[in-house]
Amino acid sequence: MSSPGSGRPFAPGTRLFSSLVRYPSFRLLWFSNLFFFGGAWTQTLILGWLVYDRTGSEFLLAVFTAARLAPMMFGPISGVVSDRYHRPRLLLVAAAWAFVAVAVVAALASSGHLPYWGIVVGGLCIGLAQSPSQPARATLVMDLVGRENLSNANALNSIVMNMTQIVGPAAGGVMISVLGVPTALWISALWFLLSWLLLWPLRNVGYASSAAATVVPRGPGESIRESLVAGLRAVVTNRLAAAALLVTLAANITLWPIYQSFMPVFARDLGLDATGLGWLLTCGGLGGLAGSLVIAGLGDFRFKGGLFVVGTAIWGVLWMAFALTRSVPLSFVLLGLAGVASSAFGVLQTTLLLMMTEPAVRGRVLGLQELTIGILPLATMLQGTAAVFFGVRATSFVGALSLVAFLLVLGTRVPDLLRYSGADRSGAPPPAQQLTTGSARVPVYDRE
Repeated sequence: MSSPGSGRPFAPGTRLFSSLVRYPSFRLLWFSNLFFFGGAWTQTLILGWLVYDRTGSEFLLAVFTAARLAPMMFGPISGVVSDRYHRPRLLLVAAAWAFVAVAVVAALASSGHLPYWGIVVGGLCIGLAQSPSQPARATLVMDLVGRENLSNANALNSIVMNMTQIVGPAAGGVMISVLGVPTALWISALWFLLSWLLLWPLRNVGYASSAAATVVPRGPGESIRESLVAGLRAVVTNRLAAAALLVTLAANITLWPIYQSFMPVFARDLGLDATGLGWLLTCGGLGGLAGSLVIAGLGDFRFKGGLFVVGTAIWGVLWMAFALTRSVPLSFVLLGLAGVASSAFGVLQTTLLLMMTEPAVRGRVLGLQELTIGILPLATMLQGTAAVFFGVRATSFVGALSLVAFLLVLGTRVPDLLRYSGADRSGAPPPAQQLTTGSARVPVYDRE
């Protein structure tokens, strides 16, 4: 195997990281994501622990999480923006906003003037930096590496998520115990600053005519509403894309609210402190990292849809077992295995949607995906209410069981999803051409 245009063979074992080796622009994005999501995971644990430590209330913890995730509801509009404007610059704005938001929260915590409502508002502001940028962040990956390398690139991005899930919570838990909350927040703010600095070489990307049109021209006078309708139509008229979105919706109603909100409650129930919570989440991250590495090594494999559905179902079964056990060692093992299974969901939900849809509407389709993820705040509030009456473990078990039942029904109703391997029916363009700007190669976008 050789790198494009170089004629030089790859060293043995580099297939796993082929997208990082081949595409310098994707490499910049990948390292930027590493620090961005590292900061996100760290501050999520720190603020979640702070809320529960101060209030002792599962419901108030759910309120904070709902505020933190509420900006996902802007997904469709974010998708329109992603299809219309320069994606790297959008990510620069997001990283800068995240740095400022966390720095303000850290400053309030340092001064001793950070009430509960301030934590909630801070979580909302941090969410405004993360969620609305996701359609641009995900669509940019396919622009940089092309269809053939998309599974590998998204698996590598999932590795980022899992690496930061390993490092972020563990570091956050240790920093709370050793340095205190204010210092821990300042450190997570610096992670966002590093993410911004890594994106900076892409700020002056030139515009030129290219077959790989990343910014797609909108029709004359097309309004935001018309753009949104076009994106919705692209999903509604595509049975496979609609089914993939339904899986994302179901997982974010039934299972993700538990993981996002109630891990501090599980930790306390198991007799773990903040450091123990960090290591519990780290164990799940290690499992996800292992699963993502396997998918990255598979390359452009067959039956992506089948792995997506079956892996998500196994994830649900493992969470049912986690909800039932009160053994600390077994809890760590089950959460690690759940992390392995969750990688099929985490990697392939975006991969499938990008492969199943036309280039002109991919940002909007991923904006709709962000909206389905945006059900998390409402689902979290409902799960929090249920947990007050029935307990976190019973609520978690029923949620995971509901997800498994839904996937069994979906598999029988849409069997084509199980057989889907990623055949190109969308007229997708080749990977983006790249220009050299200084020492960094960056993608060329079509002018709007």
